[in-house]
Amino acid sequence: MHPPGFWSRPPGHPLARLLAPAGRLYGGLAANRMDRAGAVPPCPVLCVGNFTLGGAGKTPTALALARLLRGLGRNPVFLSRGYGGRAAGPLLVDPARHGAAEVGDEPLLLAAFAPAVVARDRPAGARLCVAAGADVIVMDDGLQNPSLSKTLALAVVDAGAGIGNGQPFPAGPLRVPLARQWPHVAGLVLVGEGAPGEGVAAQARARGLPVHRARLAPEEGATWAGRRVVAFAGIGRPQKFFETLRGLRAEIVAERAFPDHHPYRPADLTGLIALAAREGACLVTTEKDAVRLPPQEREAVRVLRVALCFADEDGVRRQLADALSAPREAP
Repeated sequence: MHPPGFWSRPPGHPLARLLAPAGRLYGGLAANRMDRAGAVPPCPVLCVGNFTLGGAGKTPTALALARLLRGLGRNPVFLSRGYGGRAAGPLLVDPARHGAAEVGDEPLLLAAFAPAVVARDRPAGARLCVAAGADVIVMDDGLQNPSLSKTLALAVVDAGAGIGNGQPFPAGPLRVPLARQWPHVAGLVLVGEGAPGEGVAAQARARGLPVHRARLAPEEGATWAGRRVVAFAGIGRPQKFFETLRGLRAEIVAERAFPDHHPYRPADLTGLIALAAREGACLVTTEKDAVRLPPQEREAVRVLRVALCFADEDGVRRQLADALSAPREAP
């Protein structure tokens, strides 16, 4: 779904006020569930979550953290619910056999770097992660899911979007009231720049939590300068993708936004391919969208690949090392 426009406006918006009672009910129930004790996992669990519905940069963050963990001599395995896929799991993802319709788009990106497990039952998924060689699990999403105890939970915030109007769903984008989420996180990853994110960062610092600043850096930025492109994306905030292309000095002649995790069909691509041909432009999308494209149309689309870079990588590495060295409760 596309986030409603009033979610990013002040909380006094008429629709937000109208839906506030439903938000209080939903948020309260979700908060009570979030507070439950989870099963003790067979190895440390690093949770990469976010406060709101939609994307914030969790998957690039999970990949960046896994790289740091490998540098610490650890063997990370990813654990994902597999949102958008039909497989309930637990299932070890094989990119050569599985597609986004089966396991979801994020697990396919994760599995290109390290083993990835899809499981709606997180404790069962954790056991399969260990069987796949994990001595630490990187859980992509699941901050509000209480079924598995977390060794360390980091909340990812898109600085350009922040937490919207700060209201729980459906009055706003929060999954759980923010005050009820803070006790469950040990740090904030602030991606990009923007006043909305700075407000959240100030709250984190007031609670004594580290704020790890990061940015999404294109892996092949020089190739886009002056290039005419038709850009499309079905992610949490497509505008962020379009802004990235403009920052690379690409000339966007048309842009199309689809709902997050949109399952592309040939008909979706037919018009875009024709538009790009008429404009003498190339068709470009995100890496996350590319794994959801029909195979026969994939070759007609270029992919902008990005990686998350921390401003203070040593600070993140220290927090990871401290969490992994702390005494653990036996499973």
